[in-house]
Amino acid sequence: MKLLFVCTGNTCRSPLAEAIARKVAIERGLPEIEVSSAGTSAWDGASASDGALLVGMERRLDLSGHRSRQLTRAIVADSDLIFTMGPHHLERVEALGGRGKAFLLTAYPDAGTAGRPISDPMGGELEVYRTTADELETEVRRVFDRLAAARVPDAS
Repeated sequence: MKLLFVCTGNTCRSPLAEAIARKVAIERGLPEIEVSSAGTSAWDGASASDGALLVGMERRLDLSGHRSRQLTRAIVADSDLIFTMGPHHLERVEALGGRGKAFLLTAYPDAGTAGRPISDPMGGELEVYRTTADELETEVRRVFDRLAAARVPDAS
């Protein structure tokens, strides 16, 4: 299963969410889950922001190799589930063909739920990045809980 996290510049929220999801997949023994991220207004090849890198280091998340990428129709098509940080990201994903497999991160799995945007730490102090990372950790773990609950137990 391929999970995609989407924000605006793909330098703060979505790279942190990607790294957290990768960590949670390893913790839970789910090697079949692939995780990536993209941005609706990303500059291809930019590194993660300094704040994201520092908060990642504090949490043993390595964002040093991250390079941003612009969200495309091909990336959307290649993803099984897409989680966006805000409603405008969701609109863009749906415009690129992601309707039915894209969700506001805080509204998954009920697309009918209003949910709320994940706060954007860009340009904020390190504490703002920590708060966003805490929020992402909670929401990403909740996604994995929902995915685990939806899995059909092996009948053998």
